[in-house]
Amino acid sequence: VAAIAKLYELHFWTGKSYSLKDDANRQAIIAFQKLAGLSRNGKLTDSTVARIMVASVPKAHVNLNIQHLEVDLDHQVLFVVDSNDQVNRILPVSTGNGKLFDYPGKGTEFARTPRGDFKVYYKVTGWKKSQLGLMFNPMYFIGGFAVHGANDMPPKPESHGCIRIPMFAAEEMF
Repeated sequence: VAAIAKLYELHFWTGKSYSLKDDANRQAIIAFQKLAGLSRNGKLTDSTVARIMVASVPKAHVNLNIQHLEVDLDHQVLFVVDSNDQVNRILPVSTGNGKLFDYPGKGTEFARTPRGDFKVYYKVTGWKKSQLGLMFNPMYFIGGFAVHGANDMPPKPESHGCIRIPMFAAEEMF
């Protein structure tokens, strides 16, 4: 209970209860483990709890003085940053795995998430079926790449290049 409360204080996107059965709490633990360089298993081991209890809120990577999202591809987390450049929420993500895949109609591609500064240029409410799978509330930031809710949230890069976020956060993020 204390560890989940501390994750909430650290701005990780936790659930409405302290239950470890709550997917948001499990995903918050995974996001913390990613940032701390720990094994990404979503379990509150003694070493994970010890690290949580002494942690501080991460800092935004850029100062824009506007609300924005930052995706740390190396750690596989997303920061929701407010207009004061403070990290408000932290979510785990799953991005491009770098592997070759067959893109229907385009041939072989590498599953890479683009790096850089982008703006959301288009949003689709609800489920969107693409050639590569289903996306919930996709927010497109360049070409066919989007931040979107996904039922499958592995603790490592596994997408074709989009930025998957947990379903419990997809409505509010939209």
